[in-house]
Amino acid sequence: MFYESSTRRRSAMQPGGMAAPRGPGLAAKAQKWETAACQALRPVALRLLRVVLGVVFIWFGALKITGNSPVAGLVAKTLPFGNDQLVVIVLGTGEALLGAMLMAGVFVRLTLLVMALHLAGTFATFVMVPDAMFSQGDPLMLTASGEFVMKNAVLISAALVLLAHTGRAGSSPETVPAPN
Repeated sequence: MFYESSTRRRSAMQPGGMAAPRGPGLAAKAQKWETAACQALRPVALRLLRVVLGVVFIWFGALKITGNSPVAGLVAKTLPFGNDQLVVIVLGTGEALLGAMLMAGVFVRLTLLVMALHLAGTFATFVMVPDAMFSQGDPLMLTASGEFVMKNAVLISAALVLLAHTGRAGSSPETVPAPN
């Protein structure tokens, strides 16, 4: 009798003395939740990314146009040709226009490509104004300006994800069928 009950108890145990889960386990429940969340997000995620990226570009562009951008000085040092104020306003106008085009779904593929190239160009500050990008010349210690520019790697990635999922002829990302 003692042997039978202890055997039954041991069969319900996992190696290491942990009790084996009964019924649908936590991992199975988590997987069901994850699948449901992905199915709910799939129709809106790319559209949301496109709109948010557009808002960021309009916002940053508007700050430059109105003369309220905290990076205007950095932009002027990075692009040292012509009138500093005019260069910043032209850059801001371009950014706002790109953001508006992206949000409106106009020439989406071209807009995303130009955005990615523009963002890649911001890394020129690391070459043109290294003292403003690195703390005490240490390439591992970014300044606030260095961090501001470095975050553009994420924005470039977002533009490339949208570009990869956007159909031809200016179709928006949400028209691409979901993977099976």
